[in-house]
Amino acid sequence: MRLTSYTDYSLRVLIYLANINKGKLVNIKDIAETYDVSKNHLMKIIYNLGKMGYIETIRGRNGGIYLAMNPSDINIGEVVRKTEEDFHIVECFEDQSKCIITPVCSLKHVLQEALEQFLKVLDQYTLEDVIQNNILLKQYLALKC
Repeated sequence: MRLTSYTDYSLRVLIYLANINKGKLVNIKDIAETYDVSKNHLMKIIYNLGKMGYIETIRGRNGGIYLAMNPSDINIGEVVRKTEEDFHIVECFEDQSKCIITPVCSLKHVLQEALEQFLKVLDQYTLEDVIQNNILLKQYLALKC
């Protein structure tokens, strides 16, 4: 399974804010430049992360964004579930599967179990776990800012 770039960048934004901001406002331009990502693409992600309650945005000249929750309260599995469009990793996961062996194939159940285990592992981690004791990441992000 591969996460979409939308989910990947959503997680990166949260990691960035958890490492950098510590109550400081951050602008989208800085994040875009750090990750070499389109500012317009990040604006959509940040808007949605705000709607989900993960970040707060302040508009205006001195505005910016900051993490709205404690990193220990942001579950990685939950973020992935909220940002991925679907988890149909093969055609037979869809209602209108055209695969002729779907009625008798056991692979769907194996893949469903694998997906459940994948999400179960992600559910065991929070944003705090991801950034905890990561001095190199903090130094790297500080240099890029």
